[in-house]
Amino acid sequence: MSIPSYQKVMLPLLQLASDGKEHRFGTAVEELSEHFQLTKDERDEMQPSGAQAVFNNRVGWARTYLKKAGLLESDKRGYFNISDEGLRLLSIGPEKIDNSLLSKYPSFVEFKTLRKKTKDDRGAFHAEVGSDEESPEDALSSAYISLRGSLESEILSAVMEASPTFFERLVVDLLVKMGYGGNRLDAGKALGKSGDGGIDGIIKEDQLGLDVIYIQAKRWEGTVGRPEIQKFAGALQGQRAKKGVFITTSNYSKGAIEYAGNIDSKIILIDGDRLSGLLADFNVGVTTVGNYEVKKVDTDYFIEE
Repeated sequence: MSIPSYQKVMLPLLQLASDGKEHRFGTAVEELSEHFQLTKDERDEMQPSGAQAVFNNRVGWARTYLKKAGLLESDKRGYFNISDEGLRLLSIGPEKIDNSLLSKYPSFVEFKTLRKKTKDDRGAFHAEVGSDEESPEDALSSAYISLRGSLESEILSAVMEASPTFFERLVVDLLVKMGYGGNRLDAGKALGKSGDGGIDGIIKEDQLGLDVIYIQAKRWEGTVGRPEIQKFAGALQGQRAKKGVFITTSNYSKGAIEYAGNIDSKIILIDGDRLSGLLADFNVGVTTVGNYEVKKVDTDYFIEE
């Protein structure tokens, strides 16, 4: 099954604490992952920031919202237990617990009102983050993914509209930013100078030039098929080379991908989607318009010795 939203975690989390004992957060996360039958990949899936696992974050927000409603209590950092009000709610046998149900508790309404007022005072967006299936971090992640997708689409469009000469220069800039080619001058001299049977250029693999990588960089609109990769592989063999990178603005056929994966030479295929992603990652052809830090309370700081 897919990773449940933080609201779907609320009822199982409260039920987990129904024994009245003190529960460690990390242990609860493991037990809930078994409850939801999450796969290892789902359990290990990270947020775009890479700071925390998605499921851990959603369990954390479920715990926070239940605490704000007075259904859970926490007397020790990293631990929680059910409150009398939480036990009373479970005795009714609710089918689910979500923000709508929690809004019946004055302390939760006060918490949500305070959050909205804080955002309004700071001029932040007025949408009530977490009012549906998304936790605050989920909402930020969704916004980031949307912005990133739009950026990559715009990058690829700009690349397609540029001249072939500019495209070669863009590839040089990207490879240098990624740590290849020594410096831009060396890389610029190498790319576009070979012209030997399907090879567009040669670039250093490292700063010292201990090895080289052969490059094929083409602005294509149609799918790159197996024959083009075979031609490139043949050119590598002619140079007794073992490493090559084929970069295109389009995509590759299944046959091309399978062929590249089955030959002795190491050929990396970079399609338009991956190219635009790398350009964004290494800040080639893009500019930063703003930085936003997501912070959390340092609980260790508030522990009195």
